[in-house]
Amino acid sequence: MNSTPALLNRILLTVLGLILLGTGLILVLLATVPPVGSWWHSWSGGAWESVSRLFDSTRFPGRPESWLWIVVALALLALMGLMVAWIAQQGKGRSNLLAAEYDPGEIPGDVRIGGGVAEQALRQALEGRPDLAGATVTTYDVKGSPALKVRLLPRQGVAPHLLAAEVSGLLDALESVVGKEIPVLIHIGAGARTRFSRAERVR
Repeated sequence: MNSTPALLNRILLTVLGLILLGTGLILVLLATVPPVGSWWHSWSGGAWESVSRLFDSTRFPGRPESWLWIVVALALLALMGLMVAWIAQQGKGRSNLLAAEYDPGEIPGDVRIGGGVAEQALRQALEGRPDLAGATVTTYDVKGSPALKVRLLPRQGVAPHLLAAEVSGLLDALESVVGKEIPVLIHIGAGARTRFSRAERVR
């Protein structure tokens, strides 16, 4: 429901994982296989000489510094900017507003109901249920309209459709109190808490 770039996150994590895996594999080979160590010394020495020649050939006229350091600094700044932009996209889309209406009564004005009202009310209604290992409620802004996401972790043996029906009843009661229909996504998942927690039978 939010605009977090999930696909990009998976790609970046995959690339980072492959880089770390490759680095670890090379370190293990360097420590255990003597021919790999010999190859690394010869290759790294040649690579360092090539880099040194490149920096020597790109010096400023009459100065020992290379203008490639400026390119490296700009590349690092660009990378930092991309990282900041990527971090700013995480979790984007959450909202603190559940409903807003204009009241033309004796004292005209806007009436706003915060998302925390629905989140706390639903969490309290779901707390202590023997058929749930956990529940979270979050308010999101979807195309300019508030919406709720209810994530449930049922215990083993709990029928998901019955649980969804009971939560839908709580949401109907919430809408009657708020006086407005609210789009809701009910996500029923599973995790370690549901697999390792004690299963209880629901009556």
